[in-house]
Amino acid sequence: MLQGHGDDAYRYPNPIIADFSTNVWYGGEPLGLKDYIFDQWATINRYPEVMAESLTEMVAAHHQLKSGQVLINNGTTETIYLVAQAFAGKKTTIVTPAFSEYEDACTLYQHRLTFLPWAAIAQQPALSTDLVFICNPNNPTGEVFPDLENWVKNNPQTLFVVDEAFIDFTFQISSSISLINRYPNLLIMHSLTKAYAIPGLRLGYVVASEVLISQLKTMKQPWTVNTIALQAGKFIFENYRQIQIPLQKLLADKEKFNEMLSQNSTLKIHQSTTHFFLAETLKNDAAKLKQFLIEKHGLLIRDASNFRDLTKQHFRIATLSPEKNNLLIDALTEWKNLL
Repeated sequence: MLQGHGDDAYRYPNPIIADFSTNVWYGGEPLGLKDYIFDQWATINRYPEVMAESLTEMVAAHHQLKSGQVLINNGTTETIYLVAQAFAGKKTTIVTPAFSEYEDACTLYQHRLTFLPWAAIAQQPALSTDLVFICNPNNPTGEVFPDLENWVKNNPQTLFVVDEAFIDFTFQISSSISLINRYPNLLIMHSLTKAYAIPGLRLGYVVASEVLISQLKTMKQPWTVNTIALQAGKFIFENYRQIQIPLQKLLADKEKFNEMLSQNSTLKIHQSTTHFFLAETLKNDAAKLKQFLIEKHGLLIRDASNFRDLTKQHFRIATLSPEKNNLLIDALTEWKNLL
Protein backbone atom coordinates (compact mmCIF):
# COMPACT_ATOMS: atom_id res chain seq x y z
CA MET A 1 0.00 0.00 0.00
CA LEU A 2 1.79 3.09 -1.25
CA GLN A 3 -0.96 5.39 0.06
CA GLY A 4 -3.19 5.18 3.10
CA HIS A 5 -0.67 5.10 5.94
CA GLY A 6 -0.46 7.67 8.71
CA ASP A 7 2.03 10.57 8.85
CA ASP A 8 0.90 11.75 5.40
CA ALA A 9 1.05 15.50 6.10
CA TYR A 10 3.14 15.97 2.96
CA ARG A 11 0.00 15.32 0.90
CA TYR A 12 -1.81 18.42 2.16
CA PRO A 13 -1.12 22.10 1.45
CA ASN A 14 -2.26 23.18 4.92
CA PRO A 15 0.44 23.45 7.60
CA ILE A 16 0.05 20.73 10.22
CA ILE A 17 0.26 22.02 13.80
CA ALA A 18 -0.07 18.62 15.49
CA ASP A 19 0.23 15.16 13.95
CA PHE A 20 -1.86 12.57 15.80
CA SER A 21 -1.72 10.17 12.86
CA THR A 22 1.72 8.70 13.55
CA ASN A 23 2.42 6.43 16.50
CA VAL A 24 6.08 7.47 16.66
CA TRP A 25 7.21 8.98 20.00
CA TYR A 26 6.42 12.68 19.75
CA GLY A 27 9.41 13.84 21.80
CA GLY A 28 11.88 13.51 18.95
CA GLU A 29 15.15 11.65 18.61
CA PRO A 30 17.32 10.93 21.70
CA LEU A 31 19.42 13.77 23.03
CA GLY A 32 22.88 13.62 21.50
CA LEU A 33 21.94 11.52 18.46
CA LYS A 34 22.02 14.44 16.02
CA ASP A 35 25.52 15.53 17.06
CA TYR A 36 26.71 11.93 17.02
CA ILE A 37 25.46 11.43 13.47
CA PHE A 38 27.00 14.69 12.26
CA ASP A 39 30.32 13.58 13.75
CA GLN A 40 30.03 10.45 11.60
CA TRP A 41 29.07 12.39 8.47
CA ALA A 42 32.19 11.35 6.55
CA THR A 43 30.89 7.78 6.50
CA ILE A 44 28.52 8.74 3.67
CA ASN A 45 31.55 8.97 1.39
CA ARG A 46 31.89 5.18 1.57
CA TYR A 47 29.53 2.29 0.95
CA PRO A 48 27.84 1.03 4.09
CA GLU A 49 28.54 -2.42 5.48
CA VAL A 50 26.89 -4.94 3.18
CA MET A 51 24.82 -6.53 5.96
CA ALA A 52 25.27 -4.00 8.80
CA GLU A 53 27.61 -6.48 10.45
CA SER A 54 28.87 -4.25 13.28
CA LEU A 55 25.35 -3.32 14.39
CA THR A 56 24.34 -6.98 14.11
CA GLU A 57 27.00 -7.85 16.70
CA MET A 58 25.77 -5.10 19.05
CA VAL A 59 22.12 -6.18 18.80
CA ALA A 60 23.01 -9.83 19.30
CA ALA A 61 25.06 -9.00 22.41
CA HIS A 62 22.23 -6.84 23.74
CA HIS A 63 19.78 -9.74 23.53
CA GLN A 64 22.35 -12.41 24.47
CA LEU A 65 21.96 -14.13 21.12
CA LYS A 66 24.35 -15.33 18.45
CA SER A 67 25.00 -12.91 15.60
CA GLY A 68 23.58 -15.51 13.23
CA GLN A 69 20.19 -15.06 14.93
CA VAL A 70 19.95 -11.36 14.02
CA LEU A 71 19.38 -9.57 10.73
CA ILE A 72 19.42 -5.75 10.51
CA ASN A 73 17.01 -4.31 7.97
CA ASN A 74 15.76 -1.09 6.43
CA GLY A 75 12.83 -0.90 8.84
CA THR A 76 10.26 -3.56 9.70
CA THR A 77 8.68 -3.24 6.27
CA GLU A 78 11.77 -4.71 4.62
CA THR A 79 11.58 -7.64 7.03
CA ILE A 80 7.90 -8.22 6.22
CA TYR A 81 8.64 -8.43 2.50
CA LEU A 82 11.67 -10.68 3.06
CA VAL A 83 9.57 -13.10 5.10
CA ALA A 84 6.82 -13.08 2.49
CA GLN A 85 9.35 -13.76 -0.25
CA ALA A 86 11.14 -16.51 1.69
CA PHE A 87 7.84 -18.35 2.16
CA ALA A 88 6.23 -17.53 -1.18
CA GLY A 89 3.09 -19.49 -1.95
CA LYS A 90 2.57 -20.72 1.62
CA LYS A 91 -0.71 -20.83 3.54
CA THR A 92 -0.68 -17.78 5.79
CA THR A 93 -2.97 -16.39 8.47
CA ILE A 94 -3.04 -12.69 9.38
CA VAL A 95 -4.51 -11.61 12.72
CA THR A 96 -6.73 -8.60 12.04
CA PRO A 97 -7.07 -5.66 12.09
CA ALA A 98 -3.45 -5.39 11.05
CA PHE A 99 -0.76 -3.31 9.40
CA SER A 100 -1.59 -3.46 5.70
CA GLU A 101 1.92 -4.45 4.60
CA TYR A 102 1.48 -8.02 5.90
CA GLU A 103 -1.33 -8.59 3.43
CA ASP A 104 0.30 -6.59 0.63
CA ALA A 105 3.60 -8.47 0.92
CA CYS A 106 1.92 -11.86 1.11
CA THR A 107 -0.28 -11.06 -1.88
CA LEU A 108 2.79 -10.03 -3.88
CA TYR A 109 4.35 -13.45 -3.21
CA GLN A 110 1.17 -15.47 -3.83
CA HIS A 111 0.45 -16.59 -0.28
CA ARG A 112 -2.88 -18.31 0.27
CA LEU A 113 -4.38 -15.99 2.85
CA THR A 114 -6.87 -16.41 5.66
CA PHE A 115 -7.74 -13.82 8.28
CA LEU A 116 -8.29 -14.34 11.99
CA PRO A 117 -10.02 -11.61 14.02
CA TRP A 118 -8.13 -10.48 17.10
CA ALA A 119 -10.98 -11.54 19.40
CA ALA A 120 -10.67 -15.13 18.18
CA ILE A 121 -7.07 -15.57 19.29
CA ALA A 122 -8.09 -15.46 22.95
CA GLN A 123 -9.10 -19.10 22.43
CA GLN A 124 -5.65 -19.88 21.00
CA PRO A 125 -7.09 -21.81 18.05
CA ALA A 126 -5.21 -24.65 16.44
CA LEU A 127 -3.65 -23.43 13.20
CA SER A 128 -3.57 -25.22 9.86
CA THR A 129 -1.42 -22.62 8.07
CA ASP A 130 2.33 -22.39 7.54
CA LEU A 131 2.70 -18.83 8.88
CA VAL A 132 0.77 -16.45 11.08
CA PHE A 133 1.41 -12.70 11.24
CA ILE A 134 0.53 -11.01 14.51
CA CYS A 135 1.39 -7.52 15.76
CA ASN A 136 1.85 -7.50 19.55
CA PRO A 137 0.99 -4.86 20.79
CA ASN A 138 -1.37 -4.58 17.89
CA ASN A 139 -1.50 -1.77 15.38
CA PRO A 140 -4.02 -0.12 15.14
CA THR A 141 -5.83 -1.19 18.32
CA GLY A 142 -3.07 -1.09 20.94
CA GLU A 143 -4.29 -4.43 22.34
CA VAL A 144 -1.86 -7.06 23.61
CA PHE A 145 -1.91 -10.85 23.52
CA PRO A 146 -0.34 -11.88 26.85
CA ASP A 147 -0.11 -15.65 26.32
CA LEU A 148 1.70 -15.83 23.02
CA GLU A 149 4.17 -18.47 24.21
CA ASN A 150 1.44 -21.04 24.82
CA TRP A 151 0.01 -20.49 21.34
CA VAL A 152 3.46 -20.86 19.77
CA LYS A 153 4.15 -23.99 21.80
CA ASN A 154 0.87 -25.66 20.80
CA ASN A 155 1.35 -24.99 17.07
CA PRO A 156 4.91 -26.13 16.29
CA GLN A 157 4.06 -26.58 12.60
CA THR A 158 3.31 -22.88 12.17
CA LEU A 159 5.90 -20.10 11.99
CA PHE A 160 4.79 -17.18 14.17
CA VAL A 161 5.90 -13.89 12.63
CA VAL A 162 5.53 -11.44 15.52
CA ASP A 163 5.76 -7.71 14.92
CA GLU A 164 6.92 -5.95 18.10
CA ALA A 165 7.16 -2.47 16.60
CA PHE A 166 5.29 -1.05 19.61
CA ILE A 167 6.67 -3.20 22.42
CA ASP A 168 8.30 -0.09 23.95
CA PHE A 169 4.90 1.58 24.38
CA THR A 170 3.22 -0.77 26.86
CA PHE A 171 3.73 -2.10 30.37
CA GLN A 172 1.33 -5.01 29.82
CA ILE A 173 3.74 -7.39 28.08
CA SER A 174 7.47 -7.69 27.50
CA SER A 175 9.30 -8.73 24.36
CA SER A 176 9.14 -12.36 23.24
CA ILE A 177 12.76 -12.21 22.07
CA SER A 178 13.71 -14.14 25.21
CA LEU A 179 11.78 -17.12 23.77
CA ILE A 180 13.74 -17.36 20.54
CA ASN A 181 16.10 -20.12 21.67
CA ARG A 182 13.17 -22.17 22.95
CA TYR A 183 10.95 -22.10 19.86
CA PRO A 184 12.32 -22.55 16.31
CA ASN A 185 8.88 -21.55 14.96
CA LEU A 186 9.15 -18.01 16.31
CA LEU A 187 10.42 -14.97 14.38
CA ILE A 188 10.33 -11.51 15.93
CA MET A 189 10.46 -8.20 14.09
CA HIS A 190 11.65 -5.19 16.09
CA SER A 191 11.59 -1.55 15.05
CA LEU A 192 14.14 1.09 16.04
CA THR A 193 12.20 3.97 14.51
CA LYS A 194 9.13 4.31 16.77
CA ALA A 195 10.50 4.77 20.29
CA TYR A 196 13.58 6.69 19.07
CA ALA A 197 11.65 8.89 16.61
CA ILE A 198 13.79 8.17 13.54
CA PRO A 199 11.29 6.74 11.01
CA GLY A 200 12.93 8.72 8.23
CA LEU A 201 16.14 6.73 8.67
CA ARG A 202 14.40 3.33 8.26
CA LEU A 203 15.99 0.92 10.73
CA GLY A 204 14.90 -2.30 12.39
CA TYR A 205 15.92 -5.90 12.91
CA VAL A 206 14.58 -9.43 13.04
CA VAL A 207 15.59 -12.21 15.42
CA ALA A 208 14.95 -15.90 14.86
CA SER A 209 16.78 -19.22 14.69
CA GLU A 210 20.01 -19.26 12.71
CA VAL A 211 18.26 -21.44 10.12
CA LEU A 212 15.51 -18.88 9.56
CA ILE A 213 17.90 -15.91 9.50
CA SER A 214 20.09 -17.71 6.97
CA GLN A 215 17.02 -18.26 4.81
CA LEU A 216 16.14 -14.55 4.91
CA LYS A 217 19.70 -13.58 4.05
CA THR A 218 19.46 -15.45 0.75
CA MET A 219 16.69 -13.01 -0.25
CA LYS A 220 18.19 -9.81 1.12
CA GLN A 221 19.69 -7.13 -1.10
CA PRO A 222 23.07 -5.64 -0.13
CA TRP A 223 23.49 -2.18 1.44
CA THR A 224 19.85 -1.69 2.44
CA VAL A 225 20.92 -0.04 5.72
CA ASN A 226 22.65 3.24 4.92
CA THR A 227 25.63 4.54 6.88
CA ILE A 228 23.66 7.20 8.80
CA ALA A 229 21.04 4.68 9.90
CA LEU A 230 23.83 2.31 10.90
CA GLN A 231 25.48 4.99 13.06
CA ALA A 232 22.10 5.83 14.63
CA GLY A 233 21.66 2.19 15.57
CA LYS A 234 25.08 2.11 17.20
CA PHE A 235 24.24 5.24 19.21
CA ILE A 236 21.01 3.65 20.42
CA PHE A 237 22.67 0.53 21.75
CA GLU A 238 25.67 2.37 23.17
CA ASN A 239 23.30 4.61 25.16
CA TYR A 240 20.36 2.25 25.58
CA ARG A 241 19.58 2.76 29.27
CA GLN A 242 19.77 6.56 29.09
CA ILE A 243 17.47 7.13 26.11
CA GLN A 244 14.25 5.26 26.88
CA ILE A 245 10.98 7.14 26.49
CA PRO A 246 9.13 8.38 29.64
CA LEU A 247 6.49 5.70 29.23
CA GLN A 248 4.78 6.09 32.59
CA LYS A 249 4.04 9.78 31.94
CA LEU A 250 3.09 9.13 28.31
CA LEU A 251 0.49 6.53 29.30
CA ALA A 252 -0.81 8.73 32.12
CA ASP A 253 -1.30 11.51 29.57
CA LYS A 254 -3.07 8.99 27.32
CA GLU A 255 -5.53 8.12 30.08
CA LYS A 256 -6.39 11.79 30.66
CA PHE A 257 -6.71 12.28 26.90
CA ASN A 258 -9.07 9.28 26.68
CA GLU A 259 -11.18 10.57 29.55
CA MET A 260 -11.65 13.99 27.97
CA LEU A 261 -12.44 12.57 24.52
CA SER A 262 -14.96 10.14 26.04
CA GLN A 263 -17.06 13.11 27.14
CA ASN A 264 -17.75 13.91 23.48
CA SER A 265 -21.07 12.23 22.60
CA THR A 266 -20.16 11.98 18.90
CA LEU A 267 -17.13 9.77 19.64
CA LYS A 268 -16.58 6.20 20.77
CA ILE A 269 -13.14 5.71 22.33
CA HIS A 270 -11.57 2.25 22.42
CA GLN A 271 -9.31 1.08 25.22
CA SER A 272 -5.63 0.46 24.51
CA THR A 273 -2.49 -0.58 26.41
CA THR A 274 -0.33 1.76 24.32
CA HIS A 275 -0.11 5.51 23.74
CA PHE A 276 -2.19 5.19 20.55
CA PHE A 277 -5.79 4.05 20.36
CA LEU A 278 -8.77 3.68 18.07
CA ALA A 279 -11.82 5.90 18.09
CA GLU A 280 -15.01 6.07 16.05
CA THR A 281 -16.90 9.12 14.92
CA LEU A 282 -20.65 8.66 15.25
CA LYS A 283 -21.14 11.66 12.96
CA ASN A 284 -20.37 11.31 9.23
CA ASP A 285 -17.18 9.29 8.72
CA ALA A 286 -13.45 9.36 9.48
CA ALA A 287 -12.49 10.70 6.04
CA LYS A 288 -14.72 13.76 6.48
CA LEU A 289 -13.49 14.23 10.04
CA LYS A 290 -9.88 14.05 8.89
CA GLN A 291 -10.50 16.68 6.21
CA PHE A 292 -12.29 18.95 8.70
CA LEU A 293 -9.41 18.74 11.19
CA ILE A 294 -6.80 19.46 8.53
CA GLU A 295 -8.59 22.37 6.91
CA LYS A 296 -10.00 24.05 10.01
CA HIS A 297 -7.39 23.30 12.67
CA GLY A 298 -4.18 22.00 11.07
CA LEU A 299 -4.53 18.70 12.95
CA LEU A 300 -3.88 15.29 11.42
CA ILE A 301 -5.44 11.97 12.45
CA ARG A 302 -5.13 8.50 10.92
CA ASP A 303 -8.21 7.51 8.93
CA ALA A 304 -8.36 3.82 9.89
CA SER A 305 -11.12 2.80 7.52
CA ASN A 306 -8.66 0.94 5.27
CA PHE A 307 -7.73 -1.54 8.01
CA ARG A 308 -9.41 -4.90 7.38
CA ASP A 309 -12.31 -5.45 9.84
CA LEU A 310 -12.68 -1.76 10.66
CA THR A 311 -15.33 0.67 9.35
CA LYS A 312 -15.54 4.07 7.69
CA GLN A 313 -16.05 5.56 11.16
CA HIS A 314 -12.77 4.34 12.66
CA PHE A 315 -9.72 6.56 13.14
CA ARG A 316 -6.51 6.22 15.14
CA ILE A 317 -5.02 8.79 17.47
CA ALA A 318 -1.60 8.90 19.11
CA THR A 319 -1.07 10.77 22.37
CA LEU A 320 1.01 13.94 22.06
CA SER A 321 1.84 16.60 24.64
CA PRO A 322 -1.06 17.72 26.88
CA GLU A 323 -1.10 21.08 25.09
CA LYS A 324 -1.52 19.49 21.66
CA ASN A 325 -3.98 16.92 23.00
CA ASN A 326 -6.15 19.83 24.13
CA LEU A 327 -6.13 21.23 20.60
CA LEU A 328 -7.70 18.03 19.31
CA ILE A 329 -10.19 17.86 22.18
CA ASP A 330 -11.37 21.40 21.35
CA ALA A 331 -11.49 20.72 17.61
CA LEU A 332 -13.57 17.60 18.15
CA THR A 333 -15.94 19.59 20.33
CA GLU A 334 -16.40 21.93 17.37
CA TRP A 335 -16.99 18.89 15.14
CA LYS A 336 -19.68 17.75 17.57
CA ASN A 337 -21.46 21.11 17.40
CA LEU A 338 -21.54 21.34 13.62
CA LEU A 339 -24.96 20.92 12.03
